[in-house]
Amino acid sequence: MRRTELEEEIIRNYERDEQTMILIFAQWCVNNGLDPAALYLRAYPEQAANAALQQAFELTVPKEEAGDITDDTLLNVLSLFGNEDLAFVVTEEIANRKKRSR
Repeated sequence: MRRTELEEEIIRNYERDEQTMILIFAQWCVNNGLDPAALYLRAYPEQAANAALQQAFELTVPKEEAGDITDDTLLNVLSLFGNEDLAFVVTEEIANRKKRSR
């Protein structure tokens, strides 16, 4: 494989994996009764119109049909992609949920 082809393949793989990360985030939000667009906007206010998030949201399923996505799983996936700002917002929501359930 030529260097250019290898670089293009690496980029395609990263973009596919990034889309998976966004889908995990969006489904976690749905599973927890949260609006993924609102949380994303809190983390990244300069990215109000995020096509990848919109596409991922269209692929989510109702909570009753979804598998469980643990908080730790989501935070680990966000960390892998360097989404520290989004992980911070998610952590705030996890803390709020725990306060409400007491």
